[in-house]
Amino acid sequence: MSQNFYFLLSIFLIILLFSTLYFLTSKVSAENPTLTVTVIQSSSCGDGSCNGSETCSSCSADCGQCGGGGGGGGGGGGIIAPVTSAIFSGRAYPKSAVTLLKDAQIAATTIAGADANFTVTLSGLSGGNYIFSVYSEDNKGVRSSLLTFPVSVTSGATTNIGGVFIAPTIAVDKSEVKRGDNIAIFGQSAPSSEITISVNSDEEFFAKTPADKDGVYLYNFDTSPLEFGQHFTKSKSSLENLISSFSKVLGFKVGTKTTAAEPSPSREKEGDLNNDKKVNLVDFSIAAYWYKRPNPPKTVDLNGDNRIDLIDFSIMAYYWTG
Repeated sequence: MSQNFYFLLSIFLIILLFSTLYFLTSKVSAENPTLTVTVIQSSSCGDGSCNGSETCSSCSADCGQCGGGGGGGGGGGGIIAPVTSAIFSGRAYPKSAVTLLKDAQIAATTIAGADANFTVTLSGLSGGNYIFSVYSEDNKGVRSSLLTFPVSVTSGATTNIGGVFIAPTIAVDKSEVKRGDNIAIFGQSAPSSEITISVNSDEEFFAKTPADKDGVYLYNFDTSPLEFGQHFTKSKSSLENLISSFSKVLGFKVGTKTTAAEPSPSREKEGDLNNDKKVNLVDFSIAAYWYKRPNPPKTVDLNGDNRIDLIDFSIMAYYWTG
């Protein structure tokens, strides 16, 4: 095999073994253009300076007001270490389960509210760089695409990551549709959001439809403009000043007959490129062939950015079965 293949395999094994994904630091805007990060310095009583709302730093507890000069006072109990934490907030789907990953390991889960808003707090962190990912499942049990972003956590501070907007889920009602008939494209997002649907092969078509009060959307796409053959669809959501990344990519065929889609996605695992319900070196080899090549197949491009790079291999590593 080529040296390029073995090079990719070595890199992939490093990702798989250590589950650090520090290669993704240049991908924040592509993954979620509305993500915001702010840092709030924590109070450190006893460190000799006033921080936040504390009024005294000459002892381990809040015992007076900070001011110029002042007596020595008795010995305190030492410095209380400030808390290092990260708070994630954003939108998923109404009452959906939201899972947060830290360096490809599950760190926390929560349930979004009826308005689809969620907040997750991670405490006890160390200062440094992390790769966080988040996903959710809709009311049909369909998992969203994985939203991944790097965050630099400041020691002794609370880092707020806001504007997290999980991409919609997506499904179709037909695996093959007779040309000229409609194909239903549907899924779930935040309530009352605007859904943009992309359908393309050589030419890309766009359509917009609103999500209802439960976040459910449905669009009947007329296949008359489409050529015979394989086509792909994906969706994204916008609400107020938030814009999500695109959903997973689904394929369907335009032909001379209509065939209903399976009731659940046939590919249960991200990274299962040959649909054998495993994620292993066969799938890696398929992805490696398309590494940095133009116009990779949509089914191989795991994060939908029209290229195969280390982000795709990182997603594959998370779902690795061997």
